[in-house]
Order: sequence, then structure tokens, then C-alpha cells
Amino acid sequence: MDWTLLALSWTLWTPLIGALLLIGVPKGQDLIARAVALTITLITLGMAAVLFLGFDASLTGYQFVERFAWLPDYGVSYLLGIDGVSLWLVGLTALLSVFAVALSFNIQERVREFLIWMLVLETALLGVFMALDLILFYVFFELTLVPSYFLISLWGGRDRAAAALKFFLYTFLGSLLMLIASMVLAFEHQKVYNVLTFELPRLQAFVWQQGLPANLESWLFWGFALAFAVKLPLVPLHTWWPQAMGAAPMPLLVVFLKTGAYGFMRFAIPLFPDAAIAFAPIMISLAAIAIVYAAIVAAMQSDIKRVALFAVVSHAGFILMGLFSLTPEGFIGGALQQINHGVTMGAMFLLLGMLEARTRTLQISELGGLKQQMPLLAALFLMVMLASVALPGTNGFVGEFLCLLGAYKSAHAGAYPVGWVVLGVSGTVLAAVYMLWMFQRVFYGPTPARWRELPDLRPVELALVLPLVALIFWIGIRPISLTQSMERVAQAWAQSYSANNSMQRVYFPAE
Repeated sequence: MDWTLLALSWTLWTPLIGALLLIGVPKGQDLIARAVALTITLITLGMAAVLFLGFDASLTGYQFVERFAWLPDYGVSYLLGIDGVSLWLVGLTALLSVFAVALSFNIQERVREFLIWMLVLETALLGVFMALDLILFYVFFELTLVPSYFLISLWGGRDRAAAALKFFLYTFLGSLLMLIASMVLAFEHQKVYNVLTFELPRLQAFVWQQGLPANLESWLFWGFALAFAVKLPLVPLHTWWPQAMGAAPMPLLVVFLKTGAYGFMRFAIPLFPDAAIAFAPIMISLAAIAIVYAAIVAAMQSDIKRVALFAVVSHAGFILMGLFSLTPEGFIGGALQQINHGVTMGAMFLLLGMLEARTRTLQISELGGLKQQMPLLAALFLMVMLASVALPGTNGFVGEFLCLLGAYKSAHAGAYPVGWVVLGVSGTVLAAVYMLWMFQRVFYGPTPARWRELPDLRPVELALVLPLVALIFWIGIRPISLTQSMERVAQAWAQSYSANNSMQRVYFPAE
């Protein structure tokens, strides 16, 4: 069989194979373990590049599709595929995994075990963005919890055990609701067609062609939505986020992408269109509240890491606002912001990891005047920070603009009050306030005596950050490089809410 027919599987399972290889590395051979892990992530990145080379942006639907019977008696398939959105998320996961493993050179205890869990996490994240079977997606979605739990509980900071447990319980219980809703939907399909299946395209076609009772569709929608809202994280279900990720090791934060936002975009909204339309005002209001709330709380933090973590919550609000506008502009904005989040916050957490390795603290009150000692780090941090607050010319501006444009378009049509969009816009102003205030206190002013000998970024560290900074400006100046592959998906995604089209025909290629 031509290996290119299994391109997704090769990309998906290579990190897990690398994790198994690391088990055979003798304890104490940290340099060998690091070399193996870094090589595996580079190979995975190369395989992701092959996907980009073979992807046809002129086609609508999933490409590189792989389907094998996994549990045929129970309707579960090993079904993989990517489109113009998941392609970029797969590539970004592979890229950030390289940087996260490189940053883990700062880890000095149980190095081999740390790298094993990082590679398992990479496979789980790749699976989330490739899976087109609801049970297979659930497996990968839940699999992300296991390595994350151990990475936090074994290599985290203060109160790491309690933080890891809270993270696991919140996200695990939320995901159980999605599993129950998936089974109910599959049984509804079986009632009509006498075929039990969990394949996403078939279930989408079933819902759009046959419909579901309104009450049932609403309950199923919330089963999915609550699982994804917890993982996003969305206010008020975000309380696990600052505690768990505040204790998490920095390499985990570098690679931790928006799987919750992807779940809304790929599953919750397309599977339950009537419920998505009915509950869009609620989701838009929650998104707007999250943007402003996170900005206000971020301004009150005393730790740079926690400021960045609440900025993530604010970004989640923009993504959700774009998606629930149910417009092509909002879809592209929400998809683009997921990628922007990985690029911008990945770069920010890389820089924070490098700073923490030098100072052993990220407390704002203990820092100050670092620009004099580390001008390169200060300059790069400023660029990344400006992208986070959506400065024109950076990737953040394009993503937030499209999210707000889509939201305003729907509000102008009467879907919900335009005031929620205005509230979301105010979040961009607040973001600039808390980020610039934090930057001023950390990098300007008098330099404490103990920081006057701090070394600036080394060439190897620059090599990790500069590609992400280049992506920030590349996307900001030429967003069509990404949006062109998303436009066909966005048109099909949004058109389905205004026309009774067959989702089987729109989303899945003919066999």
C-alpha cells in the first residue's frame, strides 16, 4: 500500500512510537532521551509538511480520509480526515511540540518520563484535530487529560497535586456529557436507518435531513457544549484553568491548544444547527462577558504567567463570539484565532519559560528594569504582547476583527443585541491596558541588584522564538495565506444555516 494513503496515521502515531522508544532509553541517559524526543517531533513536523504539500485548497470537504472498521458491531470506525482548518491546527501542533520539547531542556528531574508524556500528549492533540468518528474523537479528547495530569502533578509548581486533580475532574466530568450525547444521537440514527454509526459526516447528514425533536436537540447540544465550554475555558466554567495551568510546567502551556474551541466548530454547532441558532444569543453574551471579565481579572494579577492565562480566557471569548455569529466571517475569524492563540501564546510562554529559568520567579513585584539586562527578550516579548492585544499588522488583529465583524453582522440582522458586540470590542482596549501595564513594571524602571547580571537570550533560544514571531507578522500582513484554505469550508459551514443542504454532500467527499 502506498504510504501516502496513510499520511494522517503516520503523522498521528509517530509521537506515540517515539514515546515507546523512550521507554527503552536507560534511566539517567537524559541527553539521549532529549535527542530522541526532539528527533521524533521533527519527524512528525516533516510529516505534517507533507500534508500541506498534498492538500488541495480548491476542494471542499475532508482530504487524506482514512476509514477502517474498529468496532464494527458497535458502529465505531477509525475515521480520520482534515480540511482547510484542521490542516493548520495539525501543522501548528507539530511545530509547537518541537518548541515545547526544546524548552524542556530546563527540566532536570525524571527527564525521560517528562518527554514520554509530552509525546503522548502530541499524539492525543493530533488525534483531536483528525478524528471524524465521535467515539474516536472522545478517546483522543480524553487522552489529552492523562499526560496533562501527570505533567502537572509531577513537574508542576506550588499546589500541583490539587491543581492536577481539579483539572482532571472538571474536564473528565464535562466530557462524559459529550459521550452520553454521542450515544443518544447514534441511537436516534439507528432508529431511522437501522444502522448504528458514530461517523460525524453521516450523523450531520442525518440531523440536517431528518431533524431531531427540538427538546432532544437542545439537550444533546448542551451535552457537547458543556464539555467544550469547560475545556475552552469559558466563564463561569473556567475556575480550573488558572489553578491548573498556573501550576503547569511551561512546556505544557506552549503546546496546549484550543481543543474546546475546535470541538464547538467541528461538532457542537454543525451537529445541532437549530439549537446553535436558538442558543446563539446566550453563547454570544457569555463570550462577551468572558472577554471583559478576563481582562479585568488579568489586570489584578501579581504573576506574569497568570496574566497570560487570563489573556487566554479572553481570547476564548473572541473565538466563541466568532463561531456563534454563524457567519463565514465569524467562522474564519474563530478558526484563525485558534491558530493565532497557538502562535502568540506559544511564543509568550516560551519567553516566560526562558525568563523563569533565569530568575526562578515570575512575580511582577520582584522583577523590574529587565530591558537593560535583556534587550532581546524585552523586544520579542513586546512584539508578542502587541499581537496578543490585536495591534494592526499582527495576527491577533485579523482574527479579532473577523470575529467581531461576523458577530456584528448577525447582531445587525437582529439575532441578538449589538450591545454584546460593543462589550466585546471594549475587551480589546482593556487587554491593551493590562498587558502594557504589566510590560512596563517588568521591563522598565530600576533594575534590582540581583538581576543586573542576567544573560540575554542565547542563539538557540532565539531560534525557538523567531519562527513564531515571524508567523505573527506573516499572518497579520498576509492573512490570505491561511484564510484561502478556510473560505470554502466557511461558506459551506455558514450556508447550511440558511439553506436545507445535505451535509453529507457538503462536508464529505464521494466515495
